[in-house]
Amino acid sequence: MPLHPQAAALLESLSTPDARPLSQQTVAEARRGAYGFLDLFGRPEPVASVEHRFVPGPTADLPVRVYRPETAPGGAAPALVYFHGSGFVISNIAIFDTPSRALANRTGCVVVAVNYQKAPEHPFPVPFDDAYAATQWVVENAADLGIDPDRVGVIGDSAGGTLAAAVCLKARDLDGPSIAAQILVHVPTQFGVETPSMRDNATGLLLEADDMRWFAGHYLRRDDDRTHPYAAPMAAASLAGLPPALVVTAEYDVLRDDGEAYANRLREDGVPVTYTCYPGMIHAFYGMTSRLDAASELYDEISAHVRQHLAGAEPTHPEGDASP
Repeated sequence: MPLHPQAAALLESLSTPDARPLSQQTVAEARRGAYGFLDLFGRPEPVASVEHRFVPGPTADLPVRVYRPETAPGGAAPALVYFHGSGFVISNIAIFDTPSRALANRTGCVVVAVNYQKAPEHPFPVPFDDAYAATQWVVENAADLGIDPDRVGVIGDSAGGTLAAAVCLKARDLDGPSIAAQILVHVPTQFGVETPSMRDNATGLLLEADDMRWFAGHYLRRDDDRTHPYAAPMAAASLAGLPPALVVTAEYDVLRDDGEAYANRLREDGVPVTYTCYPGMIHAFYGMTSRLDAASELYDEISAHVRQHLAGAEPTHPEGDASP
């Protein structure tokens, strides 16, 4: 279908005469620009609590935020470990506070949002190692967190989705933490592959093909990183034995074909998978409920996946201003 009118209006609102593509910006400029997502995410909704903690990572202590849904379930709760979008370079858990709150309330899960370290200061494998360490910490500290270690899933959007997918691979490879579900939203799963969606959506649609090359150049410092399965999950020899997956793409996204190809690989290797391409949508529509109706529909789909695979999660639908 054509570009959705809401997506077109969003892109028009972001267009300014002096705007430069991200690929032509410095890292510092791109990081400052990421705070523009605060307006796109809208007002934060209330949750029961937000706890700030530090998780011991391989090279640094990692800030995390633990979000408890407004109506917390009795007993040990299901949990989602959330890795935000960043291109592995920009953004942080503060910027993604509003989506993290909504994710907790809409799924009924405790959400642990992880502030993994970013390239270029910390290229691969540092962000991935951080993500895996944080997932281990959540499962190992389930009792302290009030969660059920058998009902822990991982979720990520964009680069965060790559980290979530890779965490599942390593957990399988090393018989590591038990992961009950994976949710991958507009996710890059390979690097240096010129797919039809990369060509067709190369410019003018929020994330551009050159932006992906810019991100990869900062994140992947060695040629063989591009084919390491923990950097590019499509490179894994097998995807068998991974947790049930929800894979979501957007029609007008350079990464659409990456997500679809990964969903197909999962299915071929015997992993239960639901694949949805949101028609008329663009990259990064996750969380933009103030501007895009499809973002609310995506929360509904995520909630359904959670109820199926992290049984017992009950969503809440808060109203009113943010508190805490």
